[in-house]
Amino acid sequence: MFIIGEKINGAIPSVAEAIQKRDADFVRDLALKQVDAGINYLDICAGTKPTEEYDALCWLIDIVQGTTDTPICIDSPDPNMIKRVFPRISQAGIINSVSDEGNKCDILFPLLQNTDWQVIALTCNNDGIPADADTRVHIASELIDKAAGYDISPERLHIDPLVMSLATVSKAMMIFMEAVTRIKTVYPTVKIAAGLSNISYGLPVRKLINQNFLTLALSVGLDTGILDPLNRDLYGTLLAAEALLDKDKHCRKYNNACRTGRIGSIKKIKKEGK
Repeated sequence: MFIIGEKINGAIPSVAEAIQKRDADFVRDLALKQVDAGINYLDICAGTKPTEEYDALCWLIDIVQGTTDTPICIDSPDPNMIKRVFPRISQAGIINSVSDEGNKCDILFPLLQNTDWQVIALTCNNDGIPADADTRVHIASELIDKAAGYDISPERLHIDPLVMSLATVSKAMMIFMEAVTRIKTVYPTVKIAAGLSNISYGLPVRKLINQNFLTLALSVGLDTGILDPLNRDLYGTLLAAEALLDKDKHCRKYNNACRTGRIGSIKKIKKEGK
């Protein structure tokens, strides 16, 4: 699975404080910790006021690119903001995100033309997030068709069927799984993406819901996860699920993670005399 590290996000209080204080060391450390955890992309989201977002994103991009060669997943709800900072990014990464809402496709898809950039495409439109799988599949088809008009192949699309909170939609997981299965059947080369924490919003002991969501989502074709790579339990669940689903040949990644202490119980160092 492709892992997008979600930690550099101004919605997180400690990151918001670092952005406000322009604490470069904090951001560098957070970037390197995620890289060491084995991510494929670093999500960068300023999460600031609109008037401050451009300067904050430029600052974050410069720090991350000066710290690691890991590709960036540039994240903003404003497509014009992504368009403004796009030239600042030195290598192809992922745009997060486009949808069938307004003119987002018309703004962002031209940026990807004749490049190796990829994009996360949300299955929502001007009416919001659909309540059913049928509409989500229909929107996914529309997004794939629009992308094709800019010579963007399905392989470069990460379709996010937008799982809802289980606390408010009891069939949220079932709707998500149906949408994923149907999209994959028609477009087998497209990637499926999801933010893992949405499903558990409003519920206690959220990590249990998130871990089980990950396992079930992988079983129906999840390819890309936006998640906290520093969460040992979640990472362990990911590797175990991939091994069980024959996505980890000879359990190599799982065994290696156990040997290196990436997953499993943390061994305590005994103090002398005890």
